[in-house]
Amino acid sequence: MTKPRRALVLFSGGQDSTVCLAWALSNFHYVETIGFDYDQRHSIETECRLAVRSQIYANFPTWGGRLGDDHLVDLSLLGQLSDTALTQQRAIEMTSTGLPNTFVPGRNLIFFNFAAAVAYRRELDVMVGGMCETDYSGYPDCRDNTLKALQVALSLGLDTPMGIETPLMWLDKAQTWEMAATLGGEALIRLIVEHTHTCYLGDRSQRHEWGYGCGHCPACALRMRGYKAWRSRNPSGDFEATDRMGLG
Repeated sequence: MTKPRRALVLFSGGQDSTVCLAWALSNFHYVETIGFDYDQRHSIETECRLAVRSQIYANFPTWGGRLGDDHLVDLSLLGQLSDTALTQQRAIEMTSTGLPNTFVPGRNLIFFNFAAAVAYRRELDVMVGGMCETDYSGYPDCRDNTLKALQVALSLGLDTPMGIETPLMWLDKAQTWEMAATLGGEALIRLIVEHTHTCYLGDRSQRHEWGYGCGHCPACALRMRGYKAWRSRNPSGDFEATDRMGLG
């Protein structure tokens, strides 16, 4: 008999990682979450993580029954090593490399290495991340080839199969909203709007139809455009949640 697969979701408290958490809860029998405190310029997303998990327990009982422990890892050293707009109080701008200065070099590589150590200890065989190279800022550690190579390296280094799943890799932001609607219906859309956070500046003072944020930074711009494109295709919000894998 095949052993049920168990997943660890890299969970920041943002839109993408929340959709990935919903996806994992629909596709695996048991799911844990992991977040990272890397001395980022604000702690809003970290605070949102617990709110999102609480909302899942309260409003999605099937998913709540599959949601296990949460882990928060102190990676403040990464913030000390990085000179970026995500770890320092500075304006967001493009750099001579062609990447925005929100790029934290090696961040996802480091995240997955620490996540793999936790997954190994917890007997979790799949890691799930919200990386995407469709609507994104060009970060090289979000690319599919990078993560496929990392999956091989981690599996060899741990001497056990360690999968990396990226369900948003080939989706634009409108399709990410659509996936959320398909997985959890209007209830999950409301959860994402009210309780997740994506804004690089950590602004929770402004409430938009797509959620909270400054409305101008690259993260807000992507989220806003995706929401408006998705709603233009679904103006009445006429959809129902489905359990795509039939797990319950």
